Amino acid sequence: MMATILDGKALAAKCKEAVKAAAQSLARKPGLAVIIVGNNPASRVYVNSKRKDCEECGFLSEEYALPEETTQAELIALIEELNGRDDIDGILCQLPLPQGIDEEAVLLAISPEKDVDGFHPMSMGSLLIGREGFLPCTPYGIMEILDEYHIDPKGKHCVVIGRSNIVGKPMALLLLRRHGTVTICHSRTPNLAEVCRSADILVAAVGKVNLVTADMVKPGAVVIDVAMNRNEAGKLCGDVDFPAVKELTSAITPVPGGVGPMTRAMLMKNTLLAAQKHQK
Repeated sequence: MMATILDGKALAAKCKEAVKAAAQSLARKPGLAVIIVGNNPASRVYVNSKRKDCEECGFLSEEYALPEETTQAELIALIEELNGRDDIDGILCQLPLPQGIDEEAVLLAISPEKDVDGFHPMSMGSLLIGREGFLPCTPYGIMEILDEYHIDPKGKHCVVIGRSNIVGKPMALLLLRRHGTVTICHSRTPNLAEVCRSADILVAAVGKVNLVTADMVKPGAVVIDVAMNRNEAGKLCGDVDFPAVKELTSAITPVPGGVGPMTRAMLMKNTLLAAQKHQK
């Protein structure tokens, strides 16, 4: 059986083209403000890529690079100023924040109407009860990949490894919304391999190299690898032992080039949605 490689890179390019076309019909460009505090190298890479995405989609993009010693009060004051600006539709505060800053307080400060990351409790609550709202970008991107390749969660056993607020929990809710039967596993799950082997759709979002091995995957399963790790050789890889697992699956996402590009594309989609709502 040849596994279908779920190409997130190609799909992300297609999504951004559609976003760019839709943005051109608006009275003004969608605007995204990105805040980065301190000098985390990984965060810097993400912020640079988001600026590039904005350029590709024809958005206004503003970056606020704040020093490591920025206080929580200063950061929240900046967010409140951006909340009040008509030309900014989305506000994104790059996580993790330096020690001493309460991430929850910062996320709460962002207006729910500009929460294009989908992390505000209002957005999370809307997702939980099935109301319309901004979806967290990574699980949203995964659902778009499944749709593109006609993989329907309905009636399938979907196993999500990881229970973070950013990926694991919202992923489970989106699969549930689409009539999947969902099991969430985590570090305290006693029989992880056994549960994973029963999955029709397996989503790994932990951040541990080779967590998912071939003996944990049911033949013909769909495997979605969310993680971005580096192995001993310094090469980018996910949670899944890709060469071995690929031989068993019907479809699998590569790392890099799978979920990552789609996360970024969904941020553009959410920013467009925010702009469309603001300009109505």
